Amino acid sequence: MFSDTYYTLKHAGEGLYKDKGSKFIAYAYPVKKEEEIKEKLDDLRKKHYDARHHCYAWALGPTRDAYRINDDGEPSGTAGKPIYGQILSNDITNILIVVVRYFGGTKLGVRGLINAYKAAAADAIENNTKIEMLIREVYQLQFEYPLMNEVMKVLKDFDLNQLSHDFALSCKLTFEVRRNKADEIINIFQSIYGVKITYLNTL
Repeated sequence: MFSDTYYTLKHAGEGLYKDKGSKFIAYAYPVKKEEEIKEKLDDLRKKHYDARHHCYAWALGPTRDAYRINDDGEPSGTAGKPIYGQILSNDITNILIVVVRYFGGTKLGVRGLINAYKAAAADAIENNTKIEMLIREVYQLQFEYPLMNEVMKVLKDFDLNQLSHDFALSCKLTFEVRRNKADEIINIFQSIYGVKITYLNTL
């Protein structure tokens, strides 16, 4: 049985690291979409308009199938990569970590930069709470009115969360199911003649 859970952070949080006058302020945000990430980055660039660098890493999806790292002008591999390394080592996803750097006048060197970005990101994660989330799959059902009671009975018996419905000329309904239960539920609905089930997305 494969795992159908993942870890993320409970709320937005901050971290801080200082070295030779440079200040590294880290922000960690739980996120679900790239639009949210863009908004958070825009907000931080406005808030810290006078900072030298806004370096970040993010990961989306239960298996981190979408991710990005950005050094924002720091030497290649010294900022985004160590930030993303903290996302991996803490086994979290649906997360954005931004580290804002105020330059203190003394260069830290490659090793010093890697350590600073890593430490700031780690601090933001440590100051937060890691939570376990269920991977849920969303399906759409299409059927005619005479099958309504049979369909609703399955939803009730398996305690499936209904997300939306459209009972116009024929019936359409969307629901979510825990990934480990998805195959069983699909088989049940497929066994009801006249019910069409379609996978929509994963939450």
